[in-house]
Amino acid sequence: MAWCSVPFLFYLLLGFSMISLSNAQGLPSPGYSPSSRVTSVTFNQGFRNQWGPQHQRLDQGSLTIWLDKSSGSGFKSLQPYQSGYFGAAVKLQPGYTAGVITSFYLSNSEDHPGNHDEIDIEFLGTTPDKPYTLQTNVYIRGSGDGNLIGREHKFHLWFDPTQDYHNYGILWTPAEIIFFVDDVPIRRYQRKSEATFPTRPMWVYGSIWDASSWATENGRYKADYSYQPFVGKYTNFKLGGCTANGPASCRPPTASPSGSGSLSQQQVMAMNWVQRNYLVYNYCHDPKRDHTQTPEC
Repeated sequence: MAWCSVPFLFYLLLGFSMISLSNAQGLPSPGYSPSSRVTSVTFNQGFRNQWGPQHQRLDQGSLTIWLDKSSGSGFKSLQPYQSGYFGAAVKLQPGYTAGVITSFYLSNSEDHPGNHDEIDIEFLGTTPDKPYTLQTNVYIRGSGDGNLIGREHKFHLWFDPTQDYHNYGILWTPAEIIFFVDDVPIRRYQRKSEATFPTRPMWVYGSIWDASSWATENGRYKADYSYQPFVGKYTNFKLGGCTANGPASCRPPTASPSGSGSLSQQQVMAMNWVQRNYLVYNYCHDPKRDHTQTPEC
C-alpha cells in the first residue's frame, strides 16, 4: 500500500500542476482585431438620445447613462443598418446592481412592433459577491414579443468589467452573427434558415433599465434604489455597416484576416477556450426548453 501511494501522489500533484499551468496560460490570442478595421465615431456622429435625456451626459467623448427610481435612459443610432460591425467600449458599475440591465443591441421593434428582430448584448446586474453575467441573445420575427423564444448564451468574463472599459461588439452579416469581447469571438450564430435568422434592417441601441422581474438569478434579487444611481459608461463607438438604404453592392466588415467571412482557426481556438471556461448557459442544452421552436439547435 505504501509503495502504491507514491506514484498515486505523484500523478495527483502532476494533475494539479497541469490545471494550474492551463489556467496560467489564460486566453489564447485570436490573432486578429475586427474592430480595428472599423473607424470609431463620436456619440453625436452616430447616435442620439432616445429616452431619459435627463439621465444622460456626454463628456469628452464618453457617454454616461444612469438609472434611478425616476427613470433610466437609452440611445439610438441615427440610421438603420442591413448588416455590419457594431460596438462600444463599456464600463459597468461595481457593487450591488441586481435587477439592472446595461445593454448594447440591435433591434427593429419600433418598425415592427409585435413582430420584431433583435441581437442583444446585455449585462445582467449582480450582487457584490458574484460576477456580472454577459447575456447574448437573438430574437427573430416576434419571438421576443409575448411568444418568448430567446436564444440566450450567458457568460462570465475573464476580467472585472467594472475596473476599466472593455470593447464589446456584434458582427452581423447575411451568413452569421458573431459576438466579440475585446475582439475575442465568444459566440457564433450561423444562418441555417431564413426562419431562424434576422434579415430585416435594424437600428443600434444602448440603454440602462430596471429588469428586476428576471435579470438577476431569475428575479430572485431586485433593484435596490438605496444604491442609486446605477451607472453605465460608453465610449469608442463603432458603426461599420451597410445602411438600410445603402447600395446593394455594400459588404459588411469581415470577421477574420482572410476576408472570407469565416473565423480563422486561431479565432475558433480562442472562442472555444471562452466557451469551455466561461459559458454558463446555452439555450440549446436547456432540458426545460421546447427545442421544436429552436430547430437550429
